[in-house]
Amino acid sequence: MENSNALIQFRNIVMTFQDNLVLKNIDLDIQEKEFVTLLGPSGCGKTTLLRILGGFLEPTEGKVIFDGVDIAKLPPHKRELNTVFQKYALFPNMTVYDNIAFGLKIKKISKDVIEQKVMRMMKLIGLEGYEKRSITMLSGGQQQRVAIARALVNEPKVLLLDEPLGALDLKLRKEMQYELKRIQQEVGITFIFVTHDQEEALTMSDKIVVMQGGVIQQIGTPEAIYNEPANRFVADFIGDSNIIPGRMVDDYKVRFDNKEFECVDHGFEKNEPVDVVIRPEDLDIVSKEDGMMTGTVDSVLFKGSQYEVIVETVPGTSVTVQMKVIEDNANEVSSADGKEKISANDFFADIEDVDALDDKEITARADAQAWNPESDDYISITSVKYDIKPEAGTYPVTFSTSAGTMIQKLIHVVNQPFVKNERTDEAIMAFNFLKTKGELLEAQALDTDLKTWANAQAWKLSNEEESVDIYVDYDFELDDIETGRSYPVKFMTEGRELKVHTVNSVDEGSEVGLRLDKNDIHVMRKSGR
Repeated sequence: MENSNALIQFRNIVMTFQDNLVLKNIDLDIQEKEFVTLLGPSGCGKTTLLRILGGFLEPTEGKVIFDGVDIAKLPPHKRELNTVFQKYALFPNMTVYDNIAFGLKIKKISKDVIEQKVMRMMKLIGLEGYEKRSITMLSGGQQQRVAIARALVNEPKVLLLDEPLGALDLKLRKEMQYELKRIQQEVGITFIFVTHDQEEALTMSDKIVVMQGGVIQQIGTPEAIYNEPANRFVADFIGDSNIIPGRMVDDYKVRFDNKEFECVDHGFEKNEPVDVVIRPEDLDIVSKEDGMMTGTVDSVLFKGSQYEVIVETVPGTSVTVQMKVIEDNANEVSSADGKEKISANDFFADIEDVDALDDKEITARADAQAWNPESDDYISITSVKYDIKPEAGTYPVTFSTSAGTMIQKLIHVVNQPFVKNERTDEAIMAFNFLKTKGELLEAQALDTDLKTWANAQAWKLSNEEESVDIYVDYDFELDDIETGRSYPVKFMTEGRELKVHTVNSVDEGSEVGLRLDKNDIHVMRKSGR
């Protein structure tokens, strides 16, 4: 590995701070004259890696090989590289000329050579005529150029740039992206740029290194990173992505949303679960009749040069049950001496779930609880007695405290149907339930409690052990509910929505078709495979 022609080689770099592992066995080659961007969210380790190369940090383990020599323990001033930070650290009491010349003067270079080098830099950064201008009189973009010139005038082999555009406004950032690339190409040295901005990385780089959690997720050209993300994190982080679970039917053929599509990917196992990435700009909105997929326009957002359209292509799977509100004391019993109270609810159970019912599950499903009415302290329920068969019917269950306070409720065992959605490979089920107004008002997290009371559950048809997230929808206000009434509660899974970028506006609520080319379907392996 150390015989590589790369100018810079990171080998098995590990970095820990107070037992916190920041970098995990980083291996990376950087070639001469490359513009390389270390890209990732805050805390991913990109700046730490840059600081290790700059000599400001020493790695816990590993080698940093520069031009064939391990420089891991070499101090910064002896390395053939310079750094430009987000805070440019220019000298406010000096002119532009003196700021750029500072490093050369420290090296005791002759005045005529300094003038020649500084003026070349002034021309390179487009600030000719600003030599005597005070740094404090320059704009943010101009100050950044001076910082770059001050670093480049020392003729390093590598320039390190740690988020140098972060302090600039959006318009100036975009201008400086192109300016930095021009400067790099003109001076012909290696630039290593750190940013969390995906657009900056895509605009300027020859090579992008995507990092997350101290690990390199993918290395490649901007085109490869964008068009063929290695995993879900990269696809999500680099630009907008529609990520759809699918199955690789065969080479060049993938199935998702209950339909097969041609693609350009191969080398997967037959019927291997995969993630399918479709970029919003690769989807075309057409008539419903001409679409490869169809859906309903959920929202339209104008974003200047284009519209962002959200199209629901697969409705979520849903089931609606009835919540009946009963008298506040209907589920409550007091002890003879009035020192204890106990409450519980009737509930429904599916025949298939009977064998899995135990004391803990029944207590939770019935929302059984006991308490001291004077102090409101909870009292343990020490006995749960029942005799349930896996047959449709109604079965009594008795809850008791150690003092003998008890309440009897009913378990309604039913052959509960469930709603299937073959298109999304999922099913959902829930039960009607009873609640008092007091119990509803005391709910700590109503959405979660509604799921528990209705025993709402969703799962994959292809694997019943794999659960699916459930969302809750209801239109009642707790303060307005009335005893004796029933209220519908809807439980649903998340439908499939695709984001589309288009120059043409469409009406919300309209039925549309979506078309795409096989080259626009990018298949990647599930994480962990």
